[in-house]
Amino acid sequence: MSITKAKKTELINAFKTSDADNGGSAASQVAVLTERIRNLTEHMKNNHKDEHSKRGLLLMVNRRKKLLAYIKRRNEKDYEELIKKLGLRK
Repeated sequence: MSITKAKKTELINAFKTSDADNGGSAASQVAVLTERIRNLTEHMKNNHKDEHSKRGLLLMVNRRKKLLAYIKRRNEKDYEELIKKLGLRK
């Protein structure tokens, strides 16, 4: 259900924006959130009555939505590349 440390490091390295980026950039945060959302979505398919996890899922989705809006506002080309790499939308 949770994301492993190795998987998180792998995602941060794949989506980092500079060499000094240790997961703080918006793109890295969106990538990690997307993986957590996918894991929790699978959990919710089997445990549809789990209201506490549902709330956490909604919070993560909203946080990702805000980060994506920020990226789009800053640089639309980077936004398009990110959603394509993550398989989100369009």
